[in-house]
Amino acid sequence: MIDVLALASDYDETLACRGQVDAPTWKALREFKGSGRKIILVTGRELDDLLSVCGSVDLFDAVVVENGAVLHLPSKQQSMALAGPPRMEFLEALRQRGVHPLSVGRSIVATERSQYETLARAIREFAPEMQIICNRASLMALPFGTNKRSGLQAALRELRVPPNRVVGIGDAENDEAFLDFCGVYAVVANALPSLKQAADVIAGSECGPGVVEIIETIMAGNLALALRQ
Repeated sequence: MIDVLALASDYDETLACRGQVDAPTWKALREFKGSGRKIILVTGRELDDLLSVCGSVDLFDAVVVENGAVLHLPSKQQSMALAGPPRMEFLEALRQRGVHPLSVGRSIVATERSQYETLARAIREFAPEMQIICNRASLMALPFGTNKRSGLQAALRELRVPPNRVVGIGDAENDEAFLDFCGVYAVVANALPSLKQAADVIAGSECGPGVVEIIETIMAGNLALALRQ
């Protein structure tokens, strides 16, 4: 039996559907935290972008943004860079080559999958320390070694929670890095087939309702019964 101390969840298409977290999901999260456990949000979004759709992240004990490049601690109103900024010549090359959309955070450089070849060429020429990470229709460029796992590791060190006492929930390729690190690898029903194949727990519902289902299973002490054999 796993004594769960924390929940680590992706945002888009996991906690949130089309960018929004519904009221029942917020309620379940509050009840989970009220039980004395921790909640960690792990997302590819930049912090300002996350706040624009989420409204507030104060319920979370830690928020990993930029796909592992930045750790935000709401209780302290403090953000820490976990990776360096992208090179200016790399960004200029992307702009000159017409990469669009193009979003640049403290470390992350994000665009759409249609821009893969242009992004890959610019990395080879100007930023060999960068890697490409896929997230469904989106692409992210980040320094090697920076991903959702490295960000979650930093969050768990701050919270003093061992990874084997964490249930991780996600849905897409970029979530695999942190889900593999958690004691329980869980996915919502809309997760990609490759994640479902690797998961310990598969929710019967998509997005937020799936997260609620997993939280209720934990709270009822039935997580062991939900594990795939």
